[in-house]
Amino acid sequence: MPHFEEFYADKLRGSLGVTDAEAVLDLRGANRATAEASLKDMLERSRFGKSKVVAIRLDPPPEGGGETLFQPIGRLLLDAKRRGLIERLQTLPAQDGLGFYVSLSGKPQRSPA
Repeated sequence: MPHFEEFYADKLRGSLGVTDAEAVLDLRGANRATAEASLKDMLERSRFGKSKVVAIRLDPPPEGGGETLFQPIGRLLLDAKRRGLIERLQTLPAQDGLGFYVSLSGKPQRSPA
């Protein structure tokens, strides 16, 4: 980022990555259908458990360009955020590779009756 010192640029980019996550969903090497099914399964299971932080890893773009899972997986994650299944969604820092850092909402707490 040309107008920020590197320290402040890192703060804007976010520094939470794979080492900060409680779990890692590694979708590297998976085809689109398998990756989407794995993500949907994780989101569905998260509705019944406690909140959790997950790093989702994706393959980098192939040499010479080409399609990655970043956009389709990102769309599913944005939809889940709109539905309240995800509290926090951001990309992984560059040193962790392509992917997302996701804080799952988990099962809603019941208020005492």
